[in-house]
Amino acid sequence: MKKVFALFLGLILLPLTAQAVEYKEGTHYQVVKQTATATPEVMEFFSFYCPHCFKFEPLIATLKDNLGDDVKIKKNHVNFIGKEMGPLLTRAYAAAEILQVEDKVANIIFDQIHTQKKAINGEKDILAIFEKAGVSQKEAKSALASFPVSGLASQMKRDTETFQIRGVPALIVNGKYKVNTGSVNSTEEFIALVDFLSKKKD
Repeated sequence: MKKVFALFLGLILLPLTAQAVEYKEGTHYQVVKQTATATPEVMEFFSFYCPHCFKFEPLIATLKDNLGDDVKIKKNHVNFIGKEMGPLLTRAYAAAEILQVEDKVANIIFDQIHTQKKAINGEKDILAIFEKAGVSQKEAKSALASFPVSGLASQMKRDTETFQIRGVPALIVNGKYKVNTGSVNSTEEFIALVDFLSKKKD
């Protein structure tokens, strides 16, 4: 994770000027699927319990601001961290997406776990988080129990398994390329690599 922390520093320090780089499979990225998505996308696998994911958030925001408008960024919460709360927070994030408050909810959860050092224990705490994000507990409870949320949470679980995600944060570009964050040394280089992969056609 040392290389990942180097990326975090790039958010504070002036990043190195990106040089013309010949990106290579096996060094800068891995091919994890033979067929790419029909449209460009970046899928970030993360866990609210992962401190590296918490620190990765500003970098993802910077990436979003620097990629083309045609590149969709998707966030996929994983179940394998946090014991029984892992799947519950996956469902919570799915509900937040359905209710279109995912950024607010994510910020509150990350802050509560990593800044306030307060545990989240069960649905009662999750409903309180939605209330802080401006969603009534009744509406949040209904969303958490809904079929669309069940479907989205199940899709996140399937994607985690399909791409064999074992550690986070992890990025899959166009459903085909897994980014090797250890191959870059600055925020600018990271953005350039993801941009390159999002436009890659072969």
